[in-house]
Parts: sequence; C-alpha cells; structure tokens
Amino acid sequence: MPASVLETPWLEGVEIPCRSQPDLFFAESPADVEAAKALCTGCPVQKQCLADALERREPWGVWGGQLLVGGQVVARKRPRGRPRKNAEPIAA
Repeated sequence: MPASVLETPWLEGVEIPCRSQPDLFFAESPADVEAAKALCTGCPVQKQCLADALERREPWGVWGGQLLVGGQVVARKRPRGRPRKNAEPIAA
C-alpha cells in the first residue's frame, strides 16, 4: 500500500492542489488552514486522501479538506496564544 493516495501512478499529470502549494496545507495561520481546506474542494482524491490520513494517524495538517491534529479531525485551528482574560462569560 502506498504511503499516500498522492503516490499512485494514475495521478501522474493530474493537478492536485496540495502539490502546487504544499506549505499551505501545514500552515500555522488559521486563515491559511481554511484556505487549504477550500482548495481541497473538488479534488479528485479528497475522500481517499482523508481516509488514508486517518488510517496513518497523520499528526497534523490539512488532509482531504479536513484539519487533522494528533490523528483526529478538528473543526478549526485555534490561533496561537492564550484566550483573552476579558472573554465574554458563558451563559449557563
């Protein structure tokens, strides 16, 4: 089994977004992560890419249009740093 669906021979010559901008798929900025997720839309191997990444428990990055952290899908990348001290209280 190839390490990634991106290594399969039938993808030779097929334009895959992560091949042209690989750094974007491992970005620190939440905005860049969202841009990478958007680029996955319409990719011919999106579903297989995500399935393979989950199977390999990829430590981080955008795979198949989803953000993975520690091998798990997370909804959004949090910005670096601590939350603000004066955050709005949560109503119970």
